[in-house]
Amino acid sequence: MNMRIETERLVITEMTLDMVMDVHLNSLDEDVRRFVPDEVFETPEVARETICYLMEQYSSVDGPLVYAVLMRETGKNIGYVQLVPLGDGKWEIGYHIAKAYTGKGFATEAVKAFLPVITGQLGITEVYGVRLLQNAASGRVLEKCGFKTVFTGDGPYHGGRWPISRSVWMKPAEVSSGDGKTGAR
Repeated sequence: MNMRIETERLVITEMTLDMVMDVHLNSLDEDVRRFVPDEVFETPEVARETICYLMEQYSSVDGPLVYAVLMRETGKNIGYVQLVPLGDGKWEIGYHIAKAYTGKGFATEAVKAFLPVITGQLGITEVYGVRLLQNAASGRVLEKCGFKTVFTGDGPYHGGRWPISRSVWMKPAEVSSGDGKTGAR
């Protein structure tokens, strides 16, 4: 799926092989190791293999669908936003912004821009968000992006059982305004 979303500060686009070093370095921070350890790429070679795999996924709707988050002004790769299939037509959001760029609203900006576009491309109306309860920053991003918590407690997470929060985002329904124009409710 071709993707190019521009926001005030960001560009969301397909991964490319020239991003190998940034993807590798972005994956090494302590938050990735603690919260999503399967997304740590210890060497540039592992990052390259992963990017090659992710690039192959763009021609499919099976996913995972992982897109780079770049700074609009500089083109610097600062992270990613993704939709991952859960099965039964359900999808989960994922995102990471490199440590040097956290706390500036970039994850929220990326997720808010990404959700309407990717759900439109996939023809889906809901997306799940799962996080470790201790990852409070991720919880704030989900909340700011309109996710509603549907479960809090011990649950499956990256091969184990942990205290988690599961949330859901529902795509706003399109409604007619009576003047022939359609708008979000």
